[in-house]
Amino acid sequence: MTEANANADLQPLWHPSDERVASSQMTAFTRHVADTYGVDIADYTALHRWSIDAPADFWRTLWDWCSVVASRRGNTILADEDQFPGARWFPDARLNFAENLLQYRDDQTALVGLIEGGERRSLTYAELWSMVESVAAAMTAEGVQPGDRVAGFMPNIPETVVAMLATASLGAVWTSCSPDFGRNGATDRFGQVNPKLLFTADAYRYNGKVIDCTERAREIADAVTSIERVVIVPLIQQQPPCPEDERFAVLGTWMGQAPPRPLEFLQLPFDHPLYIMYSSGTTGVPKCIVHGAGGTLLQHLKEHQLHTDLGRDDVLFYFTTCGWMMWNWLVSGLASGCTLVLYDGSPFASQGRVLVDAIDAEGITVFGVGAKYIDSLEKANIRPTESHQLTTLKTILSTGSPLSRNSYEYIYRDFKADVCLASISGGTDIISCFVLG
Repeated sequence: MTEANANADLQPLWHPSDERVASSQMTAFTRHVADTYGVDIADYTALHRWSIDAPADFWRTLWDWCSVVASRRGNTILADEDQFPGARWFPDARLNFAENLLQYRDDQTALVGLIEGGERRSLTYAELWSMVESVAAAMTAEGVQPGDRVAGFMPNIPETVVAMLATASLGAVWTSCSPDFGRNGATDRFGQVNPKLLFTADAYRYNGKVIDCTERAREIADAVTSIERVVIVPLIQQQPPCPEDERFAVLGTWMGQAPPRPLEFLQLPFDHPLYIMYSSGTTGVPKCIVHGAGGTLLQHLKEHQLHTDLGRDDVLFYFTTCGWMMWNWLVSGLASGCTLVLYDGSPFASQGRVLVDAIDAEGITVFGVGAKYIDSLEKANIRPTESHQLTTLKTILSTGSPLSRNSYEYIYRDFKADVCLASISGGTDIISCFVLG
């Protein structure tokens, strides 16, 4: 058989319905661009080309389309565009990252926290606002200023999101790693950035074991002498013991001792530092990578709303730890007003079904995992199409490594036939994606 004949026999694994295409935000955005600028944009390729040929127009339009919250945008979108490096985006803008993620303040569920073992907690957008307000007040009482660093040695739980948002509201810089990095992994990273505060859980659960964090947090605080306060977040114990060390405080007590202060969002330049991420450390000590608030926000809004079609009715899940940039990507879903499902623990708990169970239990619409996870499900002969409803699921995102042909076939045969499966690829260095669905 010739190559041409072989290709002629190939059929797409999936087609979106006409209704899904017509109702997507990508379709609406494309139509808006064509109408606004009087350009002929017949398909995605044409939209992509226009975004490259007219970058200032594209990002100005995206800012308005996504309703970025800012005290000022300014008229200049791109200054010194012929310089690389040296080009400056939105040089006159003033905004706050946390304000954009907390623009909703209602009774819709914002965060669902699941941990291995079956525990579940949730926060509405109103409750999230209130908790961020209390943590930000406590940070202010500790003297946290714009540009100070706040570190998280935290599992993927709602309090981690709260601490990050409180940090960003004050113009401080959030940096985190997963507790499974251990003492040396954390000190290699935090020791370079001199954080003022450290958040840690009392312990976390993984693969049936409870792993203590408090003692390792003490070791980190001893090694990183800039840390003035260690805040213990109860996770495994409702009232965890607090070390007899003046630097340590349990979250509830620490918040309760701070004078009340209304939540305010410091208005900052577009490129004000938001996150410090780290390279993998394969060639020595992990290298620090600083990401600005405005660029991170716009990139994530673009990827969520245009490429993932994320809106208020969606429930977004990504299996990640707080040491991977997909955690930062996941949390930005709050800016689109959706519900986030956080999970901490082994992805193979409950006989390998814990994450698939969550799709039905939480009504997940966008389900993100690693390619290795999908491969492991197939090898374990788990067939969700036979055991689960999956009625809400519309998109599966896969990253971490390329998705194999077998995994594509497995998803459409044994997981769900009518689903958009997108093998996406990004990087810590851009805290976003190079390739999307």
